[in-house]
Amino acid sequence: MKIAITGGIGSGKSYVCQLLKQRGIQVYDCDAAAKRLMRTSPQLQQDLKRLVGDAVYSAEGELQKSVLAEFILAGEANKLAVNDVVHPAVAADFDASGMEWLESAILFESRFDRRVCFDKVVCVVAPQDVRIQRIMKRDNISAERAAGWIAAQMPQEEMQRRSTFVINNDGVGDLGKQIDQVLAKCRQ
Repeated sequence: MKIAITGGIGSGKSYVCQLLKQRGIQVYDCDAAAKRLMRTSPQLQQDLKRLVGDAVYSAEGELQKSVLAEFILAGEANKLAVNDVVHPAVAADFDASGMEWLESAILFESRFDRRVCFDKVVCVVAPQDVRIQRIMKRDNISAERAAGWIAAQMPQEEMQRRSTFVINNDGVGDLGKQIDQVLAKCRQ
């Protein structure tokens, strides 16, 4: 069974993944994998050079994040083109990992849910004011900037609609109990 975990910035996805790890469940981190693969995969590096240009890597083979970011920010077509190079490599790496669980903040926006066939999708949600406070604390930014980051993502309600299960990480409810209920339903 393949299960994806998603949720907007500040929802607490990473914390839920930590709690899953405490229960003996390894969760594949898409962001960390993409960064690792861009550093270590000769095929991915070649594909990125062909798309972005040789300057995307230094002579020593280091990813030039500013060059990649400039290319991505130049337009939606560029962002989609980079996704079309990086995401298949991440999907193949996930498949090869043998893991069942995967964490992706942009599961739906990136169409990653179409690259890998997931049996279930778990969406971690939290009230907007809680999310804003978490982002402000974590990144030391203003409430306005945190709200802007939230607004730039797919609405939480849309993520919920597309998901099999919802975990409410509002800081009040019993998170462990909700996780155990999802695990029980996944084992049925």
